[in-house]
Amino acid sequence: MKPIIVTLCGSTKFKDEFVKQNFNETLAGKIVLSIGCDMKSDDELFGHMPDEQFDEIKRNLDDLHKRKIDISDEVLILNVGGYIGKSTQSELDYAIVQGKKIRYLESENKPLKPDA
Repeated sequence: MKPIIVTLCGSTKFKDEFVKQNFNETLAGKIVLSIGCDMKSDDELFGHMPDEQFDEIKRNLDDLHKRKIDISDEVLILNVGGYIGKSTQSELDYAIVQGKKIRYLESENKPLKPDA
């Protein structure tokens, strides 16, 4: 049987949760697609750059993550504490439109606190 491909989506500030869920999903026999190889937040990696350059990198990374969703069977939303930020919400909306199975780390019935 072909393994399920899952993409992890969530705020990069929850890097420890990305590591934990990558491990859990891999042990469950799934192919895991996740954020880039450096486990720092976008601000830690690119915050020193001019806003225009930072925004372009962020857009490119967001687009790349949507391509990962394209090749996935399902998406796991890492909504730690009910938090879903702007980029994660965009990825979630995209996955829904693409008909992907959606799972949430925490109950989806919790109040969600998007970025301001």
